[in-house]
Amino acid sequence: MRILVCKNYDEMSKKAAQMILSQVTLKPNSVLGLATGSTPVGMYKELVKMYNEKLIDFSEVSTFNLDEYYNLPKTSDQSYDYFMRVNLFNHINVKNENIHIPNGMASNVELECETYDKQIKESGGVDIQVLGIGHNAHIGFNEPTINFERGTHLVDLKESTIEANARFFEKIEDVPKKAITMGTGSIFKARKIMLLACGDSKADAIYNTVYGKVIPEVPASILQFHNDIVLILDEAAASKLNPEDYKLV
Repeated sequence: MRILVCKNYDEMSKKAAQMILSQVTLKPNSVLGLATGSTPVGMYKELVKMYNEKLIDFSEVSTFNLDEYYNLPKTSDQSYDYFMRVNLFNHINVKNENIHIPNGMASNVELECETYDKQIKESGGVDIQVLGIGHNAHIGFNEPTINFERGTHLVDLKESTIEANARFFEKIEDVPKKAITMGTGSIFKARKIMLLACGDSKADAIYNTVYGKVIPEVPASILQFHNDIVLILDEAAASKLNPEDYKLV
């Protein structure tokens, strides 16, 4: 596990975008695993800037998103489909047929999950998976539980996650209570994982991810076993780590 600590959110976002640039430059038909939430927004802005400056070409890239709210139409301005198009896809030359996001309105959720995992496998697998992390150390929507889920699945969201996401909705009652998410097993299959975190509110989750026991009650702890993972943090998120364990960039 490599840990890079940046001075602030903007520097963290630039460093993350540079890693995506390197990946796509070396392999133009890369398969990118993408995340939503406020943390990767800065990275997406940097990637759009790089695209406009003709530094990166997404024409051969395929993308798979981590998750989507269940029973929320993709036309909703709170869906992750909408989020990705507004923050990234509408501004770059990725082909629509190469964009994959779980269908939260699927009538057969089990089949949707199986199909999603099959699509990832048929694509050759994810080359680099971008992750955020929740206050309770969830990755994707893999909440603290009694076991690690292998594949994409439907999950009940914890109250803490619902409360954290309520800021995006008019009222907390509007926040979906379920989501479709890649399982920790699906995430773990990515050749490279890049986890982003900023702010002191994520410091405990990062500490437990790096130093804690590998247990499903701390979903991100499973990343300790991955052979190619980098954490890109701002100073606040890294505040509880031993300085000897990270590199300042």
